Amino acid sequence: MTATWPAGGNVNDEQPIYDLISPGYRAFLTIIVMVGAFMAILDTTVIDVVIPKMMGPLATDLYGVQWVITAYMIAAAVGLLLTHNLGRVIGLKWLFLSGLLIFTSASALCGVAATLPQMVGSRIIQGLGEAFIMASAQTILFAIYPPEKHGMAMGIYAMGVSFAPSLGPTVGGWITLHMSWRWVFYINLPTGILNFIAGASYLPVLVKNRQRLHFNFVSYLFMGAFTVSLLILLSKGQQLGWGQSSTIVLLAFGAAASLLFYLLSEMFSRNKLIDPAIFKIKEYTLSMGFYFLIMGLSIYQLFYLLPLYYETLKHLTTFVTGLHMLAFAIFIAIVSPLAGLLSDRFGPQRVIVGSTIIFLYTSYFLIPSLNYYTPSIRAAIITIPLGIALGSFFAPVSAMALGPLGDKTAQGVSLMHYLRFLGGSLGTAIATNTLEMRQAVHFEGIANMQNYDYVQRFIDNNKDMISQYLPSGLADIKAQLLLSRVQHLKALSLAFQDTFRHTFVFGAFGTIFLVLLLLAGRQPRPGKLRS
Repeated sequence: MTATWPAGGNVNDEQPIYDLISPGYRAFLTIIVMVGAFMAILDTTVIDVVIPKMMGPLATDLYGVQWVITAYMIAAAVGLLLTHNLGRVIGLKWLFLSGLLIFTSASALCGVAATLPQMVGSRIIQGLGEAFIMASAQTILFAIYPPEKHGMAMGIYAMGVSFAPSLGPTVGGWITLHMSWRWVFYINLPTGILNFIAGASYLPVLVKNRQRLHFNFVSYLFMGAFTVSLLILLSKGQQLGWGQSSTIVLLAFGAAASLLFYLLSEMFSRNKLIDPAIFKIKEYTLSMGFYFLIMGLSIYQLFYLLPLYYETLKHLTTFVTGLHMLAFAIFIAIVSPLAGLLSDRFGPQRVIVGSTIIFLYTSYFLIPSLNYYTPSIRAAIITIPLGIALGSFFAPVSAMALGPLGDKTAQGVSLMHYLRFLGGSLGTAIATNTLEMRQAVHFEGIANMQNYDYVQRFIDNNKDMISQYLPSGLADIKAQLLLSRVQHLKALSLAFQDTFRHTFVFGAFGTIFLVLLLLAGRQPRPGKLRS
């Protein structure tokens, strides 16, 4: 790659950029890139906390305000399909800076939005900015670190990508407690502006055979339609009713048809939207299967379920929930760079095997033990091994997947984040559906198993106590409502345990890809990887 420095000219085309920068300058560039990536990822989970606060000012209901999240997710996923081709034309530096500019400007628009359409439109722009930031940030880090330090680079990146979502509930809870919900967006402005100035001043222009734009618009149109249909289906399926709504059926048909037309377009086109040769690299393909199942369908379910557990079952406030989530978030931040260093020294295979074992043990034995009676502090401690597993996951799997790609690294990164969005959306939909289904099953089971005499005794005892404060007729109703509430909490507690354990199933399927990856042969030893 060529590096064009802010103050001067070009360096030798044949010399890789990581040989041209000092360790101190590399660290400075890493900070610039990671601030932007951390800001973008943090925003995705902070917004979840303030969604209820938006309904009044935006004059909408809960179903309407969910489009604030759905629109962002769709725009980011569709935008990721653009990043590889756009990066080849304008370079990684300007892709990163354009992402910062778009994201920061859209944050200001979100902050002043007065209606739901204004907010949704601004979030679409913001999601596009995140796509540009995330795809370019990881590729830049891979370029400025030598091959023998790729594990450490990905460990640093993982610290931001994995720690930021865990920190989101804490930041969002504090903002809603002390400030207006609009500050969730305004806090991005000073960070984004300073980050843009630093990036424009100090980031080198990473170029390799800068090309004219040869973009397969037809394939992009079909792939974009597939992505939009699938993500809307996953986010709205529970609300509209799986298999019971004509809208869901049309979305499923649209997604399938769009995917088919995309494949036909790619088959007969010279300019491929996604280079099929990348999937012939077995290390990448198997790593992505493993990543999709573990990160998307398992870990993202836990990211969704744990705050829900604290708030709906333990009845903690949003801010206190965030503080409990910090327990494993801190360990993610500590373990991520350490896992990167270990990957460089001993190879990513050993680290990822250890990480997978910890995750499988945690998801089967520890997390499913959480219930209504578990003390909140103990619940936070139980999640710490999850933080260790997650912190040691991203760096080695990224090193295994991206190490052999060479000049296909940028496209590999884009597809990796695209899978993150699809897997996260699918995982959230599965978790929501499983939780509601298992709660209904357990509620019915509890009602059927109860002894009539015991139930009547429970109602009579509580009615006597309640009648001291309410008239007799109301006391009887309140006692029955109390019984229903106890049944509901017991059913919900059991449903959480079932849903937590289901994350183990997807993790177990993910290990199949890991075993195939290990059997396919060892990767080149650290220091031998191709840049």
